[in-house]
Amino acid sequence: MALAKAVIINLDERTPLPIPVMFNPPEYTLSKTNQFAEIKIPGLPSTILQFVNGDAQSLSMELFFDTTDTGLDVRSRTIAIANLTEPTARTKAPPRLLLLWGSLAFSCFLIGVKQHFEYFNSLGLPLRARLTVEFKGNTTAESMVAGAPAALVEQAARYIVKSSDTLQGIAAAQLNDPSKWREIAIANNIDNPRALANGQRLTLPRLV
Repeated sequence: MALAKAVIINLDERTPLPIPVMFNPPEYTLSKTNQFAEIKIPGLPSTILQFVNGDAQSLSMELFFDTTDTGLDVRSRTIAIANLTEPTARTKAPPRLLLLWGSLAFSCFLIGVKQHFEYFNSLGLPLRARLTVEFKGNTTAESMVAGAPAALVEQAARYIVKSSDTLQGIAAAQLNDPSKWREIAIANNIDNPRALANGQRLTLPRLV
């Protein structure tokens, strides 16, 4: 029975179409790193490691393309993947992707692609290519908040007013939408939006 082809889906397209690889990779590598701060305490023989945060998971593999049977420029097959590093007109950022292969479902961005061409026809057109690709896992802010400790979520849901603050300014900076100042006012029982007190603690409605 033929093995299912790995596919890459561009989630930012209006009608996403799977981009199949030409040949399944022989292997892939998943990697994950964490960041730690070294705390120096006088009198101790070594530093103490304090966990800071975790980096996004990475997935790397090599993809092989061969068009010697048709004589077509192999770049006509590799361009669909190489273009996934380019910002889209709508989001001004590279597209969100979903890589599917068997039991592997990896939500990600393509952060790097290296194209190596190694066989050419008489006109100098490349007929074989190896693409070394690296994807970086894309965990949404919502899922990270859902899995965060309650104390951190509570802290993120609070805002302390500064002397120059306005509700519209807070809504723009914290909620990315100045029109949501009314939601902040309602959540904090504020009748006069101009009467903010320096040091006042506000609840931000997006996380409650």
